[in-house]
Amino acid sequence: MKSHSSTLLAEVRSFRQNHPDVRYVDLIALDIPGHFYGKRYPVEMLEKVAAGSPLKLPQNAVLLGVQGGLFKIGDYCFNDGDPDANRRLVPGTLKPVNWESQPLGQMLITSDGTEAPIEFEPREVLAKVLERLQHQGIHPVVAFELEFYLFDKQLENGLPQFARDPLSGDADDQPNLHIERLSRFSDVLDDMAQTAKDQGIDITVITAEIGPGQFEINFGHCDDGLRAADWAALFCRSTRGVALKHGYRASFMAKPYLQFPGSGMHVHVSLYDAAGNNLLATHQQQPLRHAVAGCLELLPHCMPIFSPNHNAFRRLGGTVNAATRASWGFEDRDACVRIPESDPRNLRIEHRLASADANPYLVLAAILVGLEHGLEAKREPIAPLNEDRNSGTDFPVEMLDAVRAMQQQPILRDKLGAEFVEVYCENKRQDHLAFQQEIHAREYRWFL
Repeated sequence: MKSHSSTLLAEVRSFRQNHPDVRYVDLIALDIPGHFYGKRYPVEMLEKVAAGSPLKLPQNAVLLGVQGGLFKIGDYCFNDGDPDANRRLVPGTLKPVNWESQPLGQMLITSDGTEAPIEFEPREVLAKVLERLQHQGIHPVVAFELEFYLFDKQLENGLPQFARDPLSGDADDQPNLHIERLSRFSDVLDDMAQTAKDQGIDITVITAEIGPGQFEINFGHCDDGLRAADWAALFCRSTRGVALKHGYRASFMAKPYLQFPGSGMHVHVSLYDAAGNNLLATHQQQPLRHAVAGCLELLPHCMPIFSPNHNAFRRLGGTVNAATRASWGFEDRDACVRIPESDPRNLRIEHRLASADANPYLVLAAILVGLEHGLEAKREPIAPLNEDRNSGTDFPVEMLDAVRAMQQQPILRDKLGAEFVEVYCENKRQDHLAFQQEIHAREYRWFL
């Protein structure tokens, strides 16, 4: 503990020396819907926390709904006295923020690794899954890919407007994959990339996607699952900030336009033993088939994680590469679980179902649980799409059905934690019901 504190203290002091103009640091963590919450600390107080002073925030901040309100979930929120819970600083995450008007820093905090971790905190859920796999001698290597849209900064009657092409000044309203779009939007994209690197995020490839103003960012393969998910979460935060600085609005919303492709979160996962051998490639790749079978078996029960809101379900069965059934295939982007072509050393699965606005900690935890279950059950998967284009199993496409499917799955309750499953499902159920408590103009047009 002493060496851990001394390492954190050295990190804070080095930051202060390198950034003497920074007076405050945002201490942030991701809640269940995937939004950051936290506190803004004077940097001198952060040094005290790094040295061992307590860091406490309300436990129920993790339970916030999409709009930031609290729901009654069991005894949480309204019958528990709203207790504080200990958090700790995540080493290596203290970085400068360059998209605010004033110099600022930010640092991740978490309850995992404390004396009483919050069972339903997303980072803690993933930490427990990774710890269990490590005890089994399984070491995941993970890479996220995130799609997002750029819009004009100003909304019109609450609706998003196409981003303006900096070269012509016209709306970038044509769906295409042209490389020239990277050049035309290079100022904002380059700033996003550099800002991500300044945050310690290993970004690699940037692609112009099919939707107008849509782009994809790839992250490097990482042998620390928590760090890989940290990168995805932090990239969303920094990208929104940088976009506003350049006069745009960046969004990871799953389906902002019905007529154009949605935005997904693709996750590449390979599994290695302590000696660095790829477990999926052994025994004529039989473990790969077992892992795929486990993912597909649990996928219909994980839909509230992969599609965490009403809009995310709109993306399924969309115009491009968005599956409508649990399926798999080799080099097939229509599949939920794709096996990219690779050598045995880099053999992996690419899980393509989650929406870009899903919680990266929970998405990765759900995928790893599917892989773990498959390796344990040792079942054969259904036929790949390469052999049968109709292969696949149904999954829920409406939130309340999805919540019921998740709540009743014993494997998820065991491997993700029964308390987490109950809290998460109730959070999603109440968020969905709250979303429906508004009459939209279309209802009046149709039924008045």
